[in-house]
Amino acid sequence: MTHSKRPRAGGVSRRAFAAGLASLPLLTAARGLMAADGAPIRIGFISPRSGPLAAFGEADPFILDLVRKAVADGVSIGGETREIEILDRDTQSDPARAAQLASDLINGEGVQIILASCTPETINPVADACEAAGVPCVSTVMPWQAFYFGRGAKPGEPSPFKYSYHFGFGVDEFAEAYISQWNALDTNKKVGVLYPNDADGNAVRAMLAPQLQAAGFEVFDPGAFESFTSDYTTQIRYFRENGVEIINSFALPPDFATFWRQSAQQGLSRQVKIVQVAKTGLFQSDIEAMGSLGPKLASAVYWHRDMPYSSPTTGHSAEALAAAYEAETGRQWMMQLGASLALFDVALAALDQSGAPMERDAIATAISQLNVETVNGKVDFTSGPVPNVAHGPILGSQWQPVAGSGFPLSQVLTENATDPNVPVAGTLMPYNG
Repeated sequence: MTHSKRPRAGGVSRRAFAAGLASLPLLTAARGLMAADGAPIRIGFISPRSGPLAAFGEADPFILDLVRKAVADGVSIGGETREIEILDRDTQSDPARAAQLASDLINGEGVQIILASCTPETINPVADACEAAGVPCVSTVMPWQAFYFGRGAKPGEPSPFKYSYHFGFGVDEFAEAYISQWNALDTNKKVGVLYPNDADGNAVRAMLAPQLQAAGFEVFDPGAFESFTSDYTTQIRYFRENGVEIINSFALPPDFATFWRQSAQQGLSRQVKIVQVAKTGLFQSDIEAMGSLGPKLASAVYWHRDMPYSSPTTGHSAEALAAAYEAETGRQWMMQLGASLALFDVALAALDQSGAPMERDAIATAISQLNVETVNGKVDFTSGPVPNVAHGPILGSQWQPVAGSGFPLSQVLTENATDPNVPVAGTLMPYNG
């Protein structure tokens, strides 16, 4: 049962994309004259590169530079060589700013399409602004339920959205990955959940907890908390008293760091065998910030260098993309590399298939009919799970030392239930012991 104190509810051709090849040559710069009208196709790109969500945008400058180089001499779209202009913006992790940036790109810059990445705080306000203005928007990296139902869509009813589309994981993928991951260790199956009062937290509370319960786990929920809470004594005491051996959290990185440091001080961390976190634990910078509490934190990845997929935009395989990032920046690869590049894979495919890449309605229609390969795997808007959404994998992982990696800890894949094409590289280790 669920226990709760406060229960709450080059060019890029159409043929190249359609072929769905796992590996494509580097995008050859299209030569010759640009389209006769001379107007560039303008793509807006909005993500958090500063503020509490800054880790999500850390790799974006690298990806933007890579894509701009790939399209520098134009891209073959609809049989014509077209100039592509990319206008990137930083939300500073502020939802109100995200909405304003989208409005500015639409009304001030005349973009044909907007790409948005990372968490409801960025994606939902951008998608709403695009929907209101009739501008196509493609987003990724948040549970699709928070994108779809969190913005007013109703189960079983027609989609209220015409212009906003989202691809990637959902709560079902989290449930499948977590159940697969947690069954790898012997625990009492008591799960303490720390879910915030935000779009992500409310979606997983309503949809993830029942699936965990159905799989034989006992869920202990102290209730929603507000982001940037400074004292988690109540939640920690509740988890200790109920003997939980698994912690699951969808808190913002600063919030989880505060909670887990206080858990170490108050003895909770010593009784826990699995610490499975989302948002926190995605990136090396978050793990480093945890100090001695970081090793063996478990996470879940939406992209990994071991994925057997390649980008039609740049030609990079997943492994080559990760290696290029490490070589150029000296920093460890991060999963946002693949997610951000996949947005451009999708956008260029939609522009090509639209037949009218300057017409927003035509682009939106093309997105709704899209079924393409990306560096993140297949993105198929024709098969659901609901309109405007293409679902994708989430894979269980853990931060472990890996000999020869050049970094103290690496994100090791420990299960692959939602995408068996991706190889498992290690086994889940208990947080203590």
